[in-house]
Amino acid sequence: MVSGNSRGEGERRSSGELESEVLAALWASERPMTPTEVQADIGGLAYNTVHTILKRLYDKGLVVRDADGRRGAYRPAKNAAQLTAEVMHQALDRGPDPIAALQQFVTGLSPAEERALRSLLGGSPDA
Repeated sequence: MVSGNSRGEGERRSSGELESEVLAALWASERPMTPTEVQADIGGLAYNTVHTILKRLYDKGLVVRDADGRRGAYRPAKNAAQLTAEVMHQALDRGPDPIAALQQFVTGLSPAEERALRSLLGGSPDA
């Protein structure tokens, strides 16, 4: 029997990985997508799996469901940058020393990221 999945036999994606793939498909689309459209875009997933992931994302407030007749279409509640920033804030809020965490984060930035951060903070990019 030939599997339609490009992964090896028994190899499964984690729930978080699947959620990320579904969000990426929605972010790449300029309009809300139905579960069938998401399934076709991602490939290798059963319709029920895609529907379950969309329901989880909806329950978490990460997607919005637009009524489209009898079927629903989904769109992201936030863009990728907004979601990333929110996750970063949550990580800082959980740690015992957010300033130390920021120091560690900043020391790991690439030169281009450091210049962008300096510019965003109003400092000289060459400082």
